[in-house]
Amino acid sequence: AAQQEQAARSSSRQQQEHKGSSSSTQHFTMTFGVEDLLHPSLASEKRKHKLKRLVQSPNSFFMDVKCPGCFSITTIFSHAQTAVMCPSCAVVLCQPTGGKARLTEGCSFRKKVD
Repeated sequence: AAQQEQAARSSSRQQQEHKGSSSSTQHFTMTFGVEDLLHPSLASEKRKHKLKRLVQSPNSFFMDVKCPGCFSITTIFSHAQTAVMCPSCAVVLCQPTGGKARLTEGCSFRKKVD
């Protein structure tokens, strides 16, 4: 009877040690968004601040805007801070906002390339 009691104690002790060791060596692996830092996607680069990108680049650009009335093309800065008028027919092409300028309805544009 004494041997059985001793064997039961040692087995329960081993189980407790095993439980303690498993909780102390338990590792959590958290994988949120695994991203290649050397080759980020274009979408993730666009979302970042202009100074936090892998290669710094501005958010602003120049664009050619076609007037809806006379179809003449005018070059406008994307973040224009004043209203831009068409030089030939005096139609307002864009209105300033806090950031990018808002084009008038009917105006089409394309980004200027260097």
